Amino acid sequence: MATVSGLDAAPAPVPFRMRAIIGPLVAIIIGVFMVVLDSTAMNVALPSLVTGLHDPLSTLQWTITGYVLAQAAVIPLAGWLSDRFGAKRVFLSSIALFTLGSVLCAMAQGSTMLIAFRVLQGLGGGVVTPIAIAYTYRLSPPERVGAVMGLIGIPILFAPAIGPVVAGWLVQYATWRWIFLVNLPVGIAGLLIGLRWLPTIERQNVAGLDLPGMLLGPLAFATLCYGVSQGSTSWSSVQTLGGLLVGGTALAAFVLVELRAQTPLLQLRVFRSLHFSLGIVAQWIGQFSLFGTLFLVPLFLEQARGYGAFDTGLCMLPYAVAAAICMPLGGALSDRIGARPLVVVGLGLIAGAVTILSHVSPTSQGSDLIGPLAMIGAGLGLMLMTLTTYLLNTAPRKLVGRVTSLTNALQQVTTSLSIAGLATAANEPADQGEASAEGMLLAG
Repeated sequence: MATVSGLDAAPAPVPFRMRAIIGPLVAIIIGVFMVVLDSTAMNVALPSLVTGLHDPLSTLQWTITGYVLAQAAVIPLAGWLSDRFGAKRVFLSSIALFTLGSVLCAMAQGSTMLIAFRVLQGLGGGVVTPIAIAYTYRLSPPERVGAVMGLIGIPILFAPAIGPVVAGWLVQYATWRWIFLVNLPVGIAGLLIGLRWLPTIERQNVAGLDLPGMLLGPLAFATLCYGVSQGSTSWSSVQTLGGLLVGGTALAAFVLVELRAQTPLLQLRVFRSLHFSLGIVAQWIGQFSLFGTLFLVPLFLEQARGYGAFDTGLCMLPYAVAAAICMPLGGALSDRIGARPLVVVGLGLIAGAVTILSHVSPTSQGSDLIGPLAMIGAGLGLMLMTLTTYLLNTAPRKLVGRVTSLTNALQQVTTSLSIAGLATAANEPADQGEASAEGMLLAG
């Protein structure tokens, strides 16, 4: 067959095959799953820590608070670090730091050491999820981005629900130290697979150093998370008001600095897009539903029905299974029909489930919650990563690292607000409410 101008015809493009990115996805999923699973496990371990380390609960709660604040501080830096040093290097370094922190936590001989090593864990784990989401998005072909992003969303929704199951079993039949020790083989596996299969994504040109943003961003989000989380105990306490005042002031200064910066730490200008802003609001609603479920349902089962931590975790499995099934389904459907129908259906399922849960009585059993929990899991599975993909599609591809840092930083504050607000509404006693609320903050 003749060719144009005597040149050979260009070869047909090679069709995308999912197996071509299985290796990188496995490395990313292992890292995310390890960090999120370990996060939700700590609240279950608190009573054992009080007994084993012979320190009061008010001291040991800082193993949770310190972790949350460390995460909130480094999340805004994730995009810049990825652009400056390369996504693969920063992701694997974060996994290594988290794994090292886990081993040190397992070896801690006192509360001070444990708190310090939990902060180290938080510094490593904080940047894992935003970099993982940006990494996956860049690996995905435009026509299959929803399907691929749906896979990375599975550990984000599945791990928080089974974390209490795993932790409850380990605490009951082994020791709290195994909550951290299990991360060693998992972390090593993630590192080896990542070194072998994760591609090196070209680094972005970082012109100049946004030093004011790098100082104000972590300060703003960390202190806001602290102030809001303290609201679960009292919204008029010095800790709450001080955290909100310092965090709010730092956030206002951060916004002014970033809007004027030539190369800002976070791309706040994306809020000029109405579609992006509306998507963020919908994402916040989903986030509130997620952590509201993970907070209130276990609280009801343990305090009203007298369930143990392990049995409570088993009751949450319908949510986890439904989320794991619907997450990849929602991703695949979003490539075909777009985000809007899935978000509407997802919010509808969540609204129906909340209506059912509002009629739960003190005599309700765990089996009565199977239906609404599965509905919430299905609704979140259909909409959360679909919304994340939608938000990333509204930004230039080279800026996705900065956008995932922005969305994750905002989600951290939203999670704190949802738990603190629900703890206040539930009229929890001070010591129990603080432990439960701050423990659930880890799922963010």
